[in-house]
Amino acid sequence: MYDTEVAIVGAGAAGLSLAYRLSAEKPGGRLGPEVTLVDAPPGPLRPPERTWCFWEEPGGEYDDVLTASWDRLRVRGPAGEEITGTTAPLRYKMLRSGDFEAEVGRRLGRSPFLRPVSARVTEVAALGQGAEVRGTGADGEPLRLRARWVFDSRPPRGLPPARTTLLQHFRGWFLRAERPVFDPGTADLMDFRTPQPAHGLSFGYVLPTSPYEALVEYTEFSRSVLTPEGYERALRHYTREVLGVDRYEVTGTEQGVIPMTDGRYPRQAAPAVFRIGTAGGATRPSTGYTFAAVQRQTRAIAAAYHQGRTPLPPPPHSPWSRAMDAVLLRALDSGRVDGAAFFTGLFRRVPAERLLRFLDGRTRIPEDLAIGLRTPVGPMLRTAVEVPWLRRRPSPAGNGDP
Repeated sequence: MYDTEVAIVGAGAAGLSLAYRLSAEKPGGRLGPEVTLVDAPPGPLRPPERTWCFWEEPGGEYDDVLTASWDRLRVRGPAGEEITGTTAPLRYKMLRSGDFEAEVGRRLGRSPFLRPVSARVTEVAALGQGAEVRGTGADGEPLRLRARWVFDSRPPRGLPPARTTLLQHFRGWFLRAERPVFDPGTADLMDFRTPQPAHGLSFGYVLPTSPYEALVEYTEFSRSVLTPEGYERALRHYTREVLGVDRYEVTGTEQGVIPMTDGRYPRQAAPAVFRIGTAGGATRPSTGYTFAAVQRQTRAIAAAYHQGRTPLPPPPHSPWSRAMDAVLLRALDSGRVDGAAFFTGLFRRVPAERLLRFLDGRTRIPEDLAIGLRTPVGPMLRTAVEVPWLRRRPSPAGNGDP
């Protein structure tokens, strides 16, 4: 006897997306299952608002709540070289988590199949059939929720053993400048006019929403994070000395740490318990992008369920894509390739639209090989030969905030 057909733990991008796809009424009169969405009570267990970026054709299902989108991307080399390309027919899209949650909540509010529960989950236990979600409700009472299927989107407590683990860590300011200094038609994806660390790489990231306003971030790929003061110094330097914005107001901030690892995230914890989102490996190891893979993953889970199949989450990224990511991470971590020169050269030699499809795993192998020939071939080949022989070791890195 189950309390619910499906229990989803966590109401972030993965949990909300899956709840929406399962609970909505299906064409042909088929109905969704009863879904219980268990989210943490307001407080420290809930992550702060964040920004998700992804690329797709115009007319996406969340276009109405986007903060902004662009069809021109720019990369700046360490010496100031500008590479600007059009992404058409794709657009680079910016979505705030609060807007996404409000929109999906509005759509789910019409569903008779969804039951929201506020609780702190401490354990998901496998049963003979199904599983039980255990924890403490917002009212302080124990929670015991039996479900036929459980999908757990909570961040993993630790990183999987890996050959290479780097951290993508960043801090961003939402700025309002006193004068029109931003080009709202172009997003700066990577600006390498930042002091480069001794290990790894750093860059600025600028998403303008008007001539006066933008999200300005300082990002590093390295083995360890900075102090709060370190991020503030880096952002002040980049904003004032590099961008030339000397008078501005900071209207908001965001900060995060995204593990970039070739470790393997298990997608199944028990016969009826599955991990989704970042916990299920949705974050692309070489870039940190997650949102688009979450949408593919949850769409496939819902399709499998409605077709009467076991709703095992599919691998978010192909084995070929993961193998390429492992090579790139190792090449960056070993210092065989200079990160700033590598990415600048890649954007210089490959059209932006093709490169975005490549980063999303949507190119064909011949296209991938052609792109590979536009990288430092010797160091990359040496790394590709080395990677399969490296041992996977426990990672010293902590959890991220993708």
